[in-house]
Amino acid sequence: MSTTKVPFIDLQAQYRSIRDEIRQALDRVIDSTSFILGEEVGRFERNFAKYLDAKYCVALNSGTSALHLALVALGIKEGDEVITTPHSFIAPAEAISYTGARPVFVDIDAESFNLDISRVRGAITQKTKAILPVHLYGQPVDMSGLMEVAGERGVPVVEDAAQAHGAECLISGAWNKVGAIGKIGCFSFYPTKNLGACGEGGAVVTDSLEIFEKVRMLRNHGQKDAQYHHPFVGYNYRMTAFQGAVLGVKLKRLNEWIEARRSRAALYDEELKDTPLKTPGTVEGTKGVYHQYVVRAKDREGLKRYLEERGIETGIYYPLPIPFQGAYRHMGYKKGDFPASETCARECLSLPIYPELAGKDIRYVCANIRDWVKSA
Repeated sequence: MSTTKVPFIDLQAQYRSIRDEIRQALDRVIDSTSFILGEEVGRFERNFAKYLDAKYCVALNSGTSALHLALVALGIKEGDEVITTPHSFIAPAEAISYTGARPVFVDIDAESFNLDISRVRGAITQKTKAILPVHLYGQPVDMSGLMEVAGERGVPVVEDAAQAHGAECLISGAWNKVGAIGKIGCFSFYPTKNLGACGEGGAVVTDSLEIFEKVRMLRNHGQKDAQYHHPFVGYNYRMTAFQGAVLGVKLKRLNEWIEARRSRAALYDEELKDTPLKTPGTVEGTKGVYHQYVVRAKDREGLKRYLEERGIETGIYYPLPIPFQGAYRHMGYKKGDFPASETCARECLSLPIYPELAGKDIRYVCANIRDWVKSA
C-alpha cells in the first residue's frame, strides 16, 4: 500500500490561502446582523453579472433553485416539453419536472460529454418551450451551433452552467462566457464548484429586465416592493449573506484558479497522450474550465481500484443516465436509447484536479495509470 496520498479535491488548501479574508467577510455579516440577502449578496450579484458581461444577476439558495425559477419565469408549465441531456446530475430534469413539464432527453456527443447538437433539431416539437443544455465537467456546449438551432425555431435556451463558471464560447467572432449566451443562465455555488460557497448557493443571470424582476420576486415569496404584498405565489429561495460574502472574496480569484486548472489539465493531457485512455475532448471555439478532468477507460472499475490502492482518489460521475433513474423509469426509456450517454456512464472516471494540485502529484497519478495499462 502506497504512503503517497492524492486527494480527489482539497478544499482546505484553497481555504488556507484566503482564510483571513474569508473571516473578515463573515465578521462583516455578523456585525451588520443582515443575514439574508443584504449588501453582501447585492454586491456579489453586481460583480458576478459584470464578470459574465450580463446585465442582471439574482442570487439564490442553490443551483437547483436557479434552474427551477428560470423555467417558471419563462412560463414553462404542465404539457410543455424541455429538451435536456441524459448524462448529468439529475437537477436539470428535476427542475423541468417541478414545473409539470416533460423532460425530453437528447443523447450526447461522447467526446465532449455534452448535448449532440445534430440531434437537437429533430427533437424540437410544437410542445418544446425551452432547451436546457448542461456545460458538463466545465466543458462548454457548442453554443454557437445550439443558438442557431434554437433561433430557427424560436425556442429559448436556459444554460446550466453549474460546473462552468468562466468557461467561454466563440460567438460571431467574440468570446462570450457561458451562462450569458442563452436567454437565462443558471449557476451553482456548491462548495466543490470552481466558484464555491461555504454551503449551498446559486444564481440566475439574464439580459432580460422582465425575467430579472420576475425571478427576484419568485425567490422572495412573490414579494415585489412592498413587504407582505404578494402578487403571486413565490418561493423561499433567498441566498444568505454569509454565502454572498464568501463568494465575493472568491470571485476575485476565479480567473487565477481557472488558469491553474487549465495548466493542470494540460499536464494530464501530455502525460496521458500515449495511453489508450480517452482524455477530455474539446469543441472548437470553446474554452473549458475543467471542473472535472474526466477520462474514459474500458475497465473503469479496474483502473479505479488500482489507483485507490496507491493512494489516489478518483470519482465517478454519472454511473446511471437520468432516463434510467427510478424517478424517470415511468417514461419507458430502455437500454440502447442513449448509446453515447450509456458508454460514458460505463467508462468515465474523474481524476484529481483543483488549482492547488501539485505537478508531482499529477505525474504520480499518470505514472500509475501507465503502470496499470502495462499490467492489464
